[in-house]
Amino acid sequence: MKQLVTLSMFFVTLAVSAQQAPVTSPLLDHFAGKWVMQGTVGKKPTTHDLEAEWVLQHHYLRFHEVSRDKNEKGEPQYEATVFIGWNEKTRKYGCAWMDVYGGLTTESIGLAAAKDNELAFVFTDEHGETNFTNTFIFDPKTDTWEDQLDNVAKGVTQPFARFKLAKQ
Repeated sequence: MKQLVTLSMFFVTLAVSAQQAPVTSPLLDHFAGKWVMQGTVGKKPTTHDLEAEWVLQHHYLRFHEVSRDKNEKGEPQYEATVFIGWNEKTRKYGCAWMDVYGGLTTESIGLAAAKDNELAFVFTDEHGETNFTNTFIFDPKTDTWEDQLDNVAKGVTQPFARFKLAKQ
């Protein structure tokens, strides 16, 4: 019994020491709040609403994006929930992108190097090749964001969507 208690205490200590501190990111702090996204997907104008908030003891910024356009069932044409976190060891942001298209795979995970006013997420396929980028650019002068989404095939980038985000 004494060995079991000792082993249990070891694992509890290991788990606590492995826990990363809550995220401190002025850039992500600027993302928190309610936003209106106006722009185009392909060449079609669209408007989305986005709400971002810190969750899970300030380890992740979660945002919920909902298109104002509706499908034939009256549901939002597009909807996504995204978790953005920080990995202290790699010094990169990571995001898990879950949307109405389903199929959570490694292609749903994006990584972004730390930059002052930019979150440039790179998504890769099962072979490690970049197949999509999603770059959020913060303008501190206007307190707005720009979102540039691009398909990438064999190293060639093609615009997919462009949005401007303004506080609601």
